[in-house]
Amino acid sequence: MTVDKKSLSERDICTQYITPAIQQAGWDLATQVREEVSFTAGQIIVKGKTVRRGTPKRADYILYYRPNLPIAVVEAKDNNHSVGGGMQQALEYADDGLALGLPFVFSSNGDAFLFHDKTGTGSTVEQELPLGSFPSPDELWSRYCQWKGLDSGAQQVVTQDFYSDGSGKSPRYYQLNAVNRTVEAIARGNNRALLVMATGTGKTYTAFQIIWRLWKAGIKKRILFLADRNILVDQTRVNDFKPFGPAMTKITKRTADKSFEIYLALYQAITGVEEDKKVFKEFSPDFFDLVIVDECHRGSAADDSQWREILVDGG
Repeated sequence: MTVDKKSLSERDICTQYITPAIQQAGWDLATQVREEVSFTAGQIIVKGKTVRRGTPKRADYILYYRPNLPIAVVEAKDNNHSVGGGMQQALEYADDGLALGLPFVFSSNGDAFLFHDKTGTGSTVEQELPLGSFPSPDELWSRYCQWKGLDSGAQQVVTQDFYSDGSGKSPRYYQLNAVNRTVEAIARGNNRALLVMATGTGKTYTAFQIIWRLWKAGIKKRILFLADRNILVDQTRVNDFKPFGPAMTKITKRTADKSFEIYLALYQAITGVEEDKKVFKEFSPDFFDLVIVDECHRGSAADDSQWREILVDGG
């Protein structure tokens, strides 16, 4: 019996045509494919004394090369739309500055796929693909690495898993963007990165995931986390950084114990006006592979800041 595609709902089109095509291309539905992913609750709109949410953003499919390493979005439409009927919406979801920041974008109505490649590594930017020709994970990953300039060594770093506590909690989309882009930059050899994140967006959690992946990958072995308030260090130690366990210490009593791998410190605890207060000088400039500065605009950004010498003299 011939199925009348025009009578099928969008969800039917996904179940009967799009999902099987993605799976046939080699994508693992359990670990590499998420369907109906809501990634924002909607823009907060303030009008006078009233506050409301805008329309939430929800992608029909997000495809991951590895967990928490998204590389493609697929937008589905019912068969009364054209193959590319969802492309504009998918491109908005894949936007680098405002949304998921994904390089590979697909639209489908169940007849075929329209494929938009933002990397410029293919022969065309946009092309129609038969259902049976959806790209495999390795094909898209190869294009991704070519686009990002990731050699085999860098790929080992960027594919290092995020920390998971087993609860199923996953980073928010902007945290994923921040973590993945920072890890990629460091894997390519960049030595500095600036993350600008608003209060309440999970800066410490983001920093933790960056450190965890670089530490586990073996590219950074001794890390210093600097803050300018004691509560920031203490909360960090017992909350987000807790998985580091016995590898972590807080520098106190102006003592430089060099037997740890993860160090948390207050500016005030490792420097001072008198020379004997400058504990940071007991660590050689190349002791730390990575320094994370929390709230860097407050503490050491100014050239004449007393705390800036920790970063300058400390390497």
